Amino acid sequence: MIKSAIQFVVFLVFCQWACAQMPYTNPESVGLNGDYINTQVDSIMQLAIKEQAFPGAQLLVAKQGQIIFHEAYGYHTYDSINKVSLNDIYDLASVTKIVGPLPALMKLYEEGKLDLDAPFNNYWNAWKHKKTKKHITLRELLAHQSGMQPYIVFLSRVVKNGKLKKRFIKTEASKRFSNQIYEGIYVKNRFKNKVFRNINRSKVSNDKTYKYSGLASLIYPEIIENITGENYTDYLQKQFYKPLGCETLGYLPKTKNFKNTIVPTENDSVFRKTLTHGWVHDENAALLGGISGNAGLFGTATDLAKYMQMLTNFGTFNGNTIFKPATVREFTKIQYPENNNRRGLGFDKPLIGNDTLNITKAYPAPQVSPESFGHSGFTGTFIWADPKAELVFIFLSNRVYPSRSHRNIYNLNIRPKLQQVFYNATLTN
Repeated sequence: MIKSAIQFVVFLVFCQWACAQMPYTNPESVGLNGDYINTQVDSIMQLAIKEQAFPGAQLLVAKQGQIIFHEAYGYHTYDSINKVSLNDIYDLASVTKIVGPLPALMKLYEEGKLDLDAPFNNYWNAWKHKKTKKHITLRELLAHQSGMQPYIVFLSRVVKNGKLKKRFIKTEASKRFSNQIYEGIYVKNRFKNKVFRNINRSKVSNDKTYKYSGLASLIYPEIIENITGENYTDYLQKQFYKPLGCETLGYLPKTKNFKNTIVPTENDSVFRKTLTHGWVHDENAALLGGISGNAGLFGTATDLAKYMQMLTNFGTFNGNTIFKPATVREFTKIQYPENNNRRGLGFDKPLIGNDTLNITKAYPAPQVSPESFGHSGFTGTFIWADPKAELVFIFLSNRVYPSRSHRNIYNLNIRPKLQQVFYNATLTN
């Protein structure tokens, strides 16, 4: 909470530096009650930290294209040594899905290089002769309507009796083991072929109803490279992150010498046998060398705010046109409401009938509009945009520290409660 004029000036200077493309203003200028917001958010955050939902977190909220709230709470770990800072870099986990491969797929769709309703095997030849997969479309995959199984634990392929298999993992880099996934851990370059084979052979349900599956996300970067003829990460930087002014958003942050502090995630007792810090937490993404469509992106709250503000603006940001409005509308609308499937294309959406539910049952906050969209991440991240309310909500935490068994972020409904504050915060409160 900003408690003095000096703190306000420091905060304003930071915002002008870090958020140059998204100006800072106070909540009152957009019709919201700043005192109410500060009191409510502070109370929710302090309870969350006390109950060990996470050791620390930060929240950024923009309204009408202006940042009205950006505060940090707590510490990186429960030893209370490193305070959370506003420019900290976080492991975004599954938020990667809508900030990494999805904008590339949207652009290729817009350019007529991808057909949402054509068989996916047009772009992934291995499925052409798979009886259960040859008719699956990209639309079905992105809306989690394909019947694909939710997940495959590829870590089980490289760990036996608690030890890493030397045929897949080495402690030193070489020509065949150049993909570093942690300090002193390198995965075989061709391990991704094993990943793809397992996905190709995976079971598909005949029941074409909503079932969340992250498997296709592991394939998307390869498809994007095949269609564009460009390196996946280079394509993302050129087409999206640089035009938006996103300075930290990307993969493998440990290799980029950022001055920002990277927030640690979990004490890994199975794979890395140490605190996961600076390298992707998700094991499947790690085994793909840290670059994947399901996880692997890192970034700051301000970078994510720019990306989500662009989508809130239906494809434009600070004079740059990233997408046509029709593209954003197509991908952010519910695809299969008749099957009670709330999902858009890649984007998560509010529960159908969300506005009729109380805060304990709703997802996300009850008052978000049906037009809103976003995604959550396993590490404790959550980003959401509401074009109708002109509201962007960015929440970053490392709730998996010290262990993923810490689930009070869910049990206490922390993120929906925080989000709801900004819908309740009219000047009459």
